[in-house]
Amino acid sequence: MDNYLTYLYLLTPLHTGGSANEGNLMGIAREVHTEFPYLPSSSLRGKLRSALKQSLSSEYKEQAELLFGKKIEGGQQPTEGEIWFSDASLLFFPVASFSHQYLWVTCPLWLSRWNRWLGNQKIANTIRIWDEHLNGDQDSPKAISSVPANPKIYLQGAVLETGDIELIPEDAECWTLFDQLSNNQHIFNLRRKLVVLSDADCGVMIETGLQREVRIQIDSDSKTTQDGSFRSEEAIPPETMMFFPWGLKEGKAPSTTTEARKQITTIMQQRIQFGGLEGLGRGWTQSKTQNLEGSTDA
Repeated sequence: MDNYLTYLYLLTPLHTGGSANEGNLMGIAREVHTEFPYLPSSSLRGKLRSALKQSLSSEYKEQAELLFGKKIEGGQQPTEGEIWFSDASLLFFPVASFSHQYLWVTCPLWLSRWNRWLGNQKIANTIRIWDEHLNGDQDSPKAISSVPANPKIYLQGAVLETGDIELIPEDAECWTLFDQLSNNQHIFNLRRKLVVLSDADCGVMIETGLQREVRIQIDSDSKTTQDGSFRSEEAIPPETMMFFPWGLKEGKAPSTTTEARKQITTIMQQRIQFGGLEGLGRGWTQSKTQNLEGSTDA
C-alpha cells in the first residue's frame, strides 16, 4: 500500500458545507468534539473522482471507476475501490494582527495529528514539550512563537507581551519540516509569522478568524429585499494550510488501474477546487503531496 500526505494551501475562502444550518447562518463542517472546521473526506473523494475522470482519455475512464469503486447504479451493488481518503484537518490558520498584518496560529493538537502520520520522533518530543509549557502554571508562556514581541504582538482579540512568549530558536528541529511546506511560495513563511497557542486559545482564535459574509437577494421589480433572502455564510479564510492523508491499496489486478494511479498523484500536485459555492470562486487550493513511505514528494 502506498500512503501519502497532501497539503492544501487555500488560495480563496473555503466553504465546506455544514451538516445543519442554524437560522439564517450557512455554517461549515465542524468536528463534533472540538468544533474545529474541517473538510470531510466525502467531499475530497467526490471532487477527486470527478477530476480524475476529466483528466483521463476515453480509453482509460473505466480505470477511474475501478480505482474509486463503482457507485450504486441500475440496481448493481457498489464496489470498494482501491483508494482511500481521510478528512482534511487544519494545520496553520491565519489570524489578523495589528502589528504584523496577519500571523499563522497552530496548536499542539493540530501538530500532533499531523505528526501521527509523519512519525517523526524528534518533532513528537518538541510538540510534547510545547504542550506542557502552554498548559503549565500561571507563569508558563501563553504562546511559543518565531515572532519576538517588539514591543507586543497584537492578535485579533488578544495581546501578547514579551513575557508571554517563548521564542523558537532559529536552529530548532521543527524548521526542517516546516520549511518543506512552503512549496517554494515565499508568502508562506512560518519563520516570520508562526504563533503556537494552547488548544483552547487556538479554538478562540478560529472563531474570531473565520470569514463571514452576509448575502441579500434583491427583488428585480421593487429593488427591495425579498422575504427570507437574508443569510450569512461562513468560510475558512485564504492563506490557511490544511492536510489530509490518503492511500492507494493493492488491487486485485494493479495493472488495470496503472494510468489512473499515475494521474491521481499528478492531480494531487496541482490547483484543485473543493467545497461549495464554486461559482463564487470558493475553495481554490494549491496542493502539495508527500509520499509517507519515502518522505519525498509524490
